[in-house]
Amino acid sequence: MEHEIIEVSPHGAAARHGVRVGDRLTAINGEPVLDEIDYQALSSARRLRLELLREGKPAEIEFFKAPGEPLGLRFGPSMALSPRTCRNNCVFCFISQMPPGLRPSLYVRDDDWRYSLMMGNFVTLTNVNEAEFQRLLKRKASPLYISVHTTDPGLRCRMMNNRHAGDILKRLERLKAHGLRFHCQVVVCPGYNDGPALMRTLEDLRALAPAARTVALVPVGLTRFRDGLTPLTPFTPASARALLDQIAPFQEACRRELGTTFVFPSDEFFCLADRPIPPQAWYEDFAQIENGVGLLRRFACELEDARRFGPAQAAPPPRKCVVPTGVSAAPHLRRLAAQFGPDTLELNVLAVPNRFFGQSVTVAGLLTGGDVLAALTPQAVEGAQEIWLSRVMLRHEGDLFLDDMHIDEFRARAPLPVRLLDCDGQAFYDALWARGDERP
Repeated sequence: MEHEIIEVSPHGAAARHGVRVGDRLTAINGEPVLDEIDYQALSSARRLRLELLREGKPAEIEFFKAPGEPLGLRFGPSMALSPRTCRNNCVFCFISQMPPGLRPSLYVRDDDWRYSLMMGNFVTLTNVNEAEFQRLLKRKASPLYISVHTTDPGLRCRMMNNRHAGDILKRLERLKAHGLRFHCQVVVCPGYNDGPALMRTLEDLRALAPAARTVALVPVGLTRFRDGLTPLTPFTPASARALLDQIAPFQEACRRELGTTFVFPSDEFFCLADRPIPPQAWYEDFAQIENGVGLLRRFACELEDARRFGPAQAAPPPRKCVVPTGVSAAPHLRRLAAQFGPDTLELNVLAVPNRFFGQSVTVAGLLTGGDVLAALTPQAVEGAQEIWLSRVMLRHEGDLFLDDMHIDEFRARAPLPVRLLDCDGQAFYDALWARGDERP
């Protein structure tokens, strides 16, 4: 494969040795370059032999560069990673439960080990053939984030509706044998991979430590758009408490034997079970924060830091604000606002039911613009001066909710001025102590 070079940094190693715009890179040190993963791995060597096509003719450039020094090249579209899509049809797949008519990007089911390596996306490895798995091993792809769900071969095939899904344990053993590390995810579905099946999975994964670094447990998310899909049972407060109680002895054994809690339930389990969020030390390095494991604790820690290291502030003038959020987080946000906010602030933390996906979906990140506007009733905003909205409800670009409502439309329809807050404790603390005359 050949990759057109569209920019050469004048200060990079490649420019010093004669690489030009328009050259096409085909190999480094004798190995073909398939994509950015190959390029990054191969170009990290100190001694490099670049095989190029220059005006259609083969050319080679060989040189040494300093350790860690980039080549300074930018490539055309052929080097970009196009996400590989999922070949499974999991009984719990959230995308299968999405309503039609939303923006196309919301229906992309990526399952790509390269994105797992570079961005922490979870992958099942079911679409990785043996040749690609060998490349994964050769490139030392570590750490990876792997959706395991269960180590029982037959159960995994059944849950993922893929007859090739049953070899996950063998693949994890090969990753360990090659010195690679990985974090694991289990979407727990009552009646499928909970109970004894869950404990078998956890025992199998513990045997792979320290290559297996952590296991996140996430409750199955069910929307109201499940007509024709496999019937599934949501977690209840009682079943969430039962799961936490079931894994507690296993976690304690892991702390004694491995020096780590190893298995980390997502915040949703603690919220549903009405259990306290564990302390900061329990989460260790927050390795599964993107899976919703420890988000509430980290948020509280950021508030502590903001208060500890920030300048002393006089209490702002009396004011009232409204904070719409998910049902799960609302009680914690109320407690934190009371703990860290000034006495002069009245904060109405509004638990917004999810009418779009269904009321069993309780996280703030899956609320839509329509959900929030419906909750901002005259009673909810009475006497308030401002609405605080978390950016977690918007896509990365900061413009659209999940129902494709634009933030400008939301502002126009909202009954009060809207202040957008970043998703961290410092931003929330700053809002708590804002003087109220600042522009949202």
